[in-house]
Amino acid sequence: MRETAYAKINLALHVRRRRDDGYHELETLFAFVDAGDELVARTAESDSLSVTGEFAPALDDPFGNIAAKALGKLPRADGLALALEKRLPVAAGLGGGSADAGAVFRIVRERYGLPENWAERAASLGADVPACVDSVACIGRGTGTELEPVENDLAGTPILLLNPRVPVPTGPVFAAWDGADSGPLSGRTAREIAESNGNDLERIVFERLCVEEALLAWNALADSGGFLTRMSGSGATSFALYDTADARDEAAARIASAHPGWWQMKGALR
Repeated sequence: MRETAYAKINLALHVRRRRDDGYHELETLFAFVDAGDELVARTAESDSLSVTGEFAPALDDPFGNIAAKALGKLPRADGLALALEKRLPVAAGLGGGSADAGAVFRIVRERYGLPENWAERAASLGADVPACVDSVACIGRGTGTELEPVENDLAGTPILLLNPRVPVPTGPVFAAWDGADSGPLSGRTAREIAESNGNDLERIVFERLCVEEALLAWNALADSGGFLTRMSGSGATSFALYDTADARDEAAARIASAHPGWWQMKGALR
């Protein structure tokens, strides 16, 4: 059984308020790229997880890995041996761990089915995990677990993801939020929402936390000919959307030449 753990991006993200439990209420437009980590699962006597790939060294505790935890949330007749190829950078705003967990849920759903309360089990792993199970564009409210469908008129849009290989942990970014509510998301379709709203966390990462490399990557994309540039989640990954795949590929080549050490991924929105 094979599944791609599709990279998650936030086409828009508004932080609304800080909750008493320490989490934040937000409104976000989730979208997913047709590329990401890769998982292979085989039936086995017991559950196991092996991790390879460029970013495998960042996951040094297989028992604490969210993909392994996802297996523990889902009852089955068999064990599953998971092999995870970690292609997405860690602490990058791409929901890499959540995407891995979502792929595990899809693997189990295909072979065994999911329990009726699967969404609650997914949410217990992380706020992005419920959206990552189906990995289709949707609105997330609350902590991100309250999902609503959206008309996805951006499906198939070419996208370039860029990360300067600087991890940005989520906790300090939200802790630095100044409490200013930028209001609800406006717009009806995915494109309208993306173009009419921003990511409240960009200003925190670029200005308050002064992650200079993240701002440099954003600027490189903003100058690359796309029609929308945004930081995803809490960064440091930014992305640009393009009218054509050729325009995206030309931008990727130019940026790779100027910044050969930066991570990038090309794809299209699902």
